[in-house]
Amino acid sequence: MASRKTSPPNRDKEDKYSVLLPTYNERENLPLIIWLLVKYFGESGYNYEIIVIDDGSPDGTLEVAEQLQKIYGGDKIILRPRAKKLGLGTAYVHGIKHATGNFIIIMDADLSHHPKFIPEFIAMQKEGDYDLVSGTRYGGNGGVYGWDLRRKLISRGANFLTQVLLRPAASDLTGSFRLYKKKVLESLVERCVSKGYVFQMEMIVRARQLNYSIGEVPITFVDRVYGESKLGGNEIVSFVKGLITLFATT
Repeated sequence: MASRKTSPPNRDKEDKYSVLLPTYNERENLPLIIWLLVKYFGESGYNYEIIVIDDGSPDGTLEVAEQLQKIYGGDKIILRPRAKKLGLGTAYVHGIKHATGNFIIIMDADLSHHPKFIPEFIAMQKEGDYDLVSGTRYGGNGGVYGWDLRRKLISRGANFLTQVLLRPAASDLTGSFRLYKKKVLESLVERCVSKGYVFQMEMIVRARQLNYSIGEVPITFVDRVYGESKLGGNEIVSFVKGLITLFATT
């Protein structure tokens, strides 16, 4: 692992990793998540770009992103804002169109996903030539920190229901910290019809249907430090409806 961080093989230099960061009201979190991404990519030596997809945040997230672009450079921080909140799935479609990397990393901008795990994602992908590598909170030494009992029960319950009904052979279906081959992500996004929290689950289910290989890296998920969680009653209802739809159609 250490050798990969300090001196990646020559073929790694041909690879480029495009990080898609959908944002909505993340002005407090964005500077730190960008700094951490730059730090860990810099230490690992991998070529990268960070694409910020802001959906018309009223808190000034885009203005903060513009300042960060000036600091780190327009070749590393790519801004592709949209006028309003249009959903996670369409944010990825929008980001993919502007990504120049042959690998895509998706993650949350609220500091719940630590960039320190990205070198592990990359190492696992290369070792097994996986089509996608997913971070898991429920496998190995993965875990969740900062959630109250209600949030833990909702997440565990959602994951358990998904395992029972869909049998996807992956331990964490609702997570959103993943590394994809770009062509694989494009193929999956074309086929997915879900929105919101069900979208991530459908991506894994479709990947299994298409016989894409999936690797998993245990991660520690930490609840957001700044801002409010976007998980509410409507999202839970949508999740249950989406799960039933996937069960009936896959």
